Order: sequence, then C-alpha cells, then structure tokens
Amino acid sequence: MKKHRSKRELREQLDQEVRDCLDHGGEVRQVDRGESGLVDGRYNDRSLGFEKPRESRTPLADVLKTLELRKEQRRQTGKKPASGNRPKQPRKKIIYDDFGEPLRVIWEDD
Repeated sequence: MKKHRSKRELREQLDQEVRDCLDHGGEVRQVDRGESGLVDGRYNDRSLGFEKPRESRTPLADVLKTLELRKEQRRQTGKKPASGNRPKQPRKKIIYDDFGEPLRVIWEDD
C-alpha cells in the first residue's frame, strides 16, 4: 500500500523546489493585490456570478398544465399506474416453539 505524504512533508518539498528554482536564477515577481484576478486588465466575467442581471426564464405553464391534467384524469378514473399488477406470491412463514426455536417452515397464500 502506498504511504500518503503528510502536509509537513508536502510543505518541505514545495519549499525545497522554490529554493532550487531561486538558486538556479529563477525569480519571484511581486504582483499588486487583486491584479491576479484580472484578465486583459479587467475582471473575468465568468467568475462574477451575481453581478449580471437576471436572465429571462423559459415559460413552462403549458407543460405544468398538461401534467396537472394527467394527474386529475388519473384521480377521476381511479386507475393507478401499471406497477404492482403481478399476482401475489406465496409467503414463507416460520413456526416457532415456546422457546423461540424454529420448528418448521410453511408457505402461506394470502
């Protein structure tokens, strides 16, 4: 089984990689606060979820009417959906003695 590294080990590895990069001529740029969130000098529109005006919704009144009509028709006819129309199967019943030990198994038709 593979051993997972702890947070401390991950931090040490990351610090070592940064030191290696800086030792080989790499540099860290300073960025003004909030500048990293800008795309081409302005904020990314996709990340601002609640800043846009509300979009119009697709009207579903006719769909709801047809669904309600189907429900009402089903109530009036008294028919239920086609599930559960299979014949009843015999049921297994266990007969116990006075001490709770099973004696025999019988099959009952309801």
